Parts: sequence; structure tokens; C-alpha cells
Amino acid sequence: MKTRHKIIFGDAGNMKEVEDGSVDLVVTSPPYYNAPFDYPDLFEDYNQFLHKMREIAKELKRVVAKGRIVCIVCDDTLIDGEKYPVVADLTKIYIKEGFKYRDKIIWIKPEGYIRISRRSGVLLQHPYPMYFYPDNIQETILIFQNGKFDYKSISSEIKEESKIDVKEYQKNKWYLTTWHITNVLPIKNRLEEGIAAFPEEIPYRLIKLFSYKGETVLDPFMGSGTTNKVAAFLGRNSIGYEIDLELEEIVKEKLQIKQSSLFERDYEVEFIKREDAKHLRRFLQEKLKNNKSVVKNAKRNATRIV
Repeated sequence: MKTRHKIIFGDAGNMKEVEDGSVDLVVTSPPYYNAPFDYPDLFEDYNQFLHKMREIAKELKRVVAKGRIVCIVCDDTLIDGEKYPVVADLTKIYIKEGFKYRDKIIWIKPEGYIRISRRSGVLLQHPYPMYFYPDNIQETILIFQNGKFDYKSISSEIKEESKIDVKEYQKNKWYLTTWHITNVLPIKNRLEEGIAAFPEEIPYRLIKLFSYKGETVLDPFMGSGTTNKVAAFLGRNSIGYEIDLELEEIVKEKLQIKQSSLFERDYEVEFIKREDAKHLRRFLQEKLKNNKSVVKNAKRNATRIV
């Protein structure tokens, strides 16, 4: 079965290329609010960040089919000593937009990959009550559902083709609300260098658990294209939105796209560049140069777990 993948460089606040109710699964990770490792100083304030998240949620309510799932990898964010309750606020936003809160999975990263942290180190310098700040080795996978799913709508043939490997399910403990998965490490000269990409294992599990072969998976914050790559591997169609044109070549490399062989493999890829796409990283780098306080904050917060 040949799958089709639409890569759109533009703002996912307007997914005009996607028809109503045509998406079967969403797997995404929005940019962390002004995090120095991702898009520092991207939003003017936290309210602007939440406004954008509401905008995306409204569009997802429109394009996601009845009964289908939205998975969001996110976590609370620490900026300049203040912690923002992103997980709680996103949960409120999606419930308000009409999604059902179905589940929450905690993604636990290996403890050995923590960078030296100033948070937990505070107590070592001051071993007294009230000096405790724990290191974070987790992120949250929020799972929402758009109404009730009709299990009879899937044919017996497609069900069998999409059957989950029970041995894999049990061996890797997918059945738990905690998933121990190694994160994408900040190694130089790798494809995801400078990008807060999630590991392929996360969309791999979610796509297998919540979609059938031949269905469509959407990532409104595509980044380097991890969700799209895994969707193609698993025989699903995909749509990806990314506002940052700086990531175009990285996405092409991840999807192994060469002009001469574009239609010679078992999937087709269409690229669309809209007028609202930006060279975002270049813009933010210039902004950082002109804002010394942001640079200082970025350096101070550079100890975040990745």
C-alpha cells in the first residue's frame, strides 16, 4: 500500500489544507514556552503561548475525525526561575474545546542523561529545609479523544493488518502509565542537533496503539519530521505543519527524499510552502543578539534535561 505525506511549511493555526474530520490521529510536541534549547523568546509572554495553543486546539477539533485521538508530548517549563504549568493549562484548553481527557502517560528518561543541574545542587550547598528543587527526568504525554469511537467502522481486514504485537506490548510494558524511553541526545553532528525532537519510539507506540493502516496521522508541530517518518514506516499517511523554513532540508533528509527517487518508493511526499512560513531560527538568533537579558537567561537555563 503506497502512503501519501503532505509537508506544509506554514502556521498550523490555519490548517486550510486539511478537510474537516479527515485526521485519524494527532501525535505532536508543541514548542516549549520560550525554552532556551528550543525557541527562546519566541512568545512575548505566557498568555501569548496559551493563545497559540488554543488556536491549534480549535483547528484540531475541526480536522480530527469523530472518536479519534490527540496525543501531546509536553511538560511544565522553567524559565528564569519561574515554573509554568503547561500540562495543566493544555489539559484545560483541550477539554474546553470539546475533547475528552482520556489518559496521561509519563515518559521517563534515563537518569544518567541528566545534565549537571543547579536545581538539585542548591540543597547540596544549603542542606536545610526549603532548599529542595528536584531534577526533572520526565515529560508528559496527554491523550485526548474527540467523542466516542465506532469500533464497527473498521473492517475485519484492516483490523487484522493493524494488529498489535502482544509480545512487544508486554515486553516493553506499553500497558503502564510510565514509559521508560531514552531521549534524543544532544550530540553534535547528528540530524536533530539543536532541535528538541522526541525519540521515534514515542510516535511508534502511539501510532500503533491509536490508528489503523492506511489512516492519516497529523503533526501540527512537525519539527524534523519524526512523526511523519514513523507514520510512513508503519503504513500510515501523514500531514505535517512546521512554521520554520530552516528545517526544510532536515525534514527531507529524515524522510530520505531525493528528487530523482521521489515517487520510486512506497510513499509519496508533497511539499507546500505558504507565505506565513518563516526563517524562524535565523530571526530568533538575531533577536537574541539584540537582547542581552534573553541570552543571559538562556545560558542560565541551559541545564534542562533533554
